[in-house]
Amino acid sequence: MTKRALISVSDKNGIVEFARELAQLGFEIVSTGGTKKALAEGGVPVVGISEVTGFPEILEGRVKTLHPKIHGGLLAKAGEESHRQQLEEHDITPIELVCVNLYPFQQTIAKPDVSVEDAIENIDIGGPAMLRASAKNHEYITVVVDPEDYQTVLNEYRESGRTQAATRRRLAAKVFRHTASYDAMIAEYMTNLAGEENPEKLTVTYELKQTLRYGENPHQKAAFYRKPLGSPFSVANAEQLHGKELSYNNINDADAALQIVKEFSEPAAVAVKHMNPCGVGVGSSAFEAFTKAFAADPVSIFGGIIAFNAEVDAETAGKLREIFLEIIIAPSFSAEALEILQSKKNLRLLTLPFEQEKQHERKLTSIEGGLLSQDQDMFGLEEATVSVLTKREPTEEEWEALKLGWKVVKHVKSNAIVVAGKDATIGIGAGQMNRVGAAKIALEQAGRKAEGAALASDAFFPMDDTVEAAAKAGITAIIQPGGSIRDEDSIKKADEYGIAMVFTGVRHFKH
Repeated sequence: MTKRALISVSDKNGIVEFARELAQLGFEIVSTGGTKKALAEGGVPVVGISEVTGFPEILEGRVKTLHPKIHGGLLAKAGEESHRQQLEEHDITPIELVCVNLYPFQQTIAKPDVSVEDAIENIDIGGPAMLRASAKNHEYITVVVDPEDYQTVLNEYRESGRTQAATRRRLAAKVFRHTASYDAMIAEYMTNLAGEENPEKLTVTYELKQTLRYGENPHQKAAFYRKPLGSPFSVANAEQLHGKELSYNNINDADAALQIVKEFSEPAAVAVKHMNPCGVGVGSSAFEAFTKAFAADPVSIFGGIIAFNAEVDAETAGKLREIFLEIIIAPSFSAEALEILQSKKNLRLLTLPFEQEKQHERKLTSIEGGLLSQDQDMFGLEEATVSVLTKREPTEEEWEALKLGWKVVKHVKSNAIVVAGKDATIGIGAGQMNRVGAAKIALEQAGRKAEGAALASDAFFPMDDTVEAAAKAGITAIIQPGGSIRDEDSIKKADEYGIAMVFTGVRHFKH
């Protein structure tokens, strides 16, 4: 009986060579549309799908492979006599090998000016049907969706006249991942198009970027996946210019640093350790910003990650080179800076586009047996309803310090307190079980620099003890959400010490 291979691909990479070798191995090649044309032009003997079905392609090519002559050949169990008899009765030739990949839906919706009509037309119907049928019947059929697998299939056919059962199962599993990912992208696109915020089913897909040496600790296995068409402002889309491979903890810390540095329009530098900022500085240049970020906590920055929102020049690179750092992220490095920093063998240098995001992805957090989904916390002071209920209003310089503290505290693990000046953080208290404990850490770190500084809190004060501690340290302005039933106690305490206190009405918990 004739060995038949069905080939229909949008990704033509290597397909002519693959089909030519299959033909040499005795396969009859059946194909459609553009693939048939490419194979014929490449000198591969090919039979059109309409010659097999006896029915023309119709509806602008929407229907061409959805036919019993095709799907009977795909779903028949070659080992069952009744199936073989039915194929013979209906003059259906079984298909032994299927090579299909799908309409370029992802590439289509990635175009900034794509129309809904164009997106819909690039939803493949026949391709997934053939792939799923073939993968279901992988006991008998070899199904290939990825050009990376062409050579493996050819090698096994040359060696034994057939692929191994384990190979067919592996390829079938890849097919179901491929079609599931394809449908997930379509589902996300259609869900967004329909304006549904919390659909009854959430289907997401990610592509493997790299297998990691280990996770948070050496005994944990880990991998790094990238979201197709995800935010360009992401460590997942960064280009690594130098240094060792990123680790699990590196990636988490780099993401945290990026989320903070994008809060600033002026040149800024952010130092991060264990997903919390340890120093943030702003200035007229990357050098000035980093100098201030370093001064904020010269101890914790050791072994940390630095993110800039401005180009790193030679002067900044020279200062960075003096410190042990894991990663430096910036929109760009000057040629001189790159040469200076590349002298440190293991230092990872990353670049990515610092462009304005058109939309913000939902934040997904896995829990045991489930998934939490929420909007990202993009709420800024500009959107808040700000009020000052103390007797004294902040001075212009205090306002600058309050604004910086408020931008940073949102990214510090709760309970969070940030002590800040107008152009740098001074002390940070993160992840404490009570707010006054976080304040004590931040104020102790700030030391005498707390005098005349501002204090930011991610949530309201349940008691006036945080205001008391701030006042004794020399803080002159406070920003907090307000909303406690005991706000009046904090206001009175602030008035007692002449502190200006700003209420935002917005909480910034980060767990």
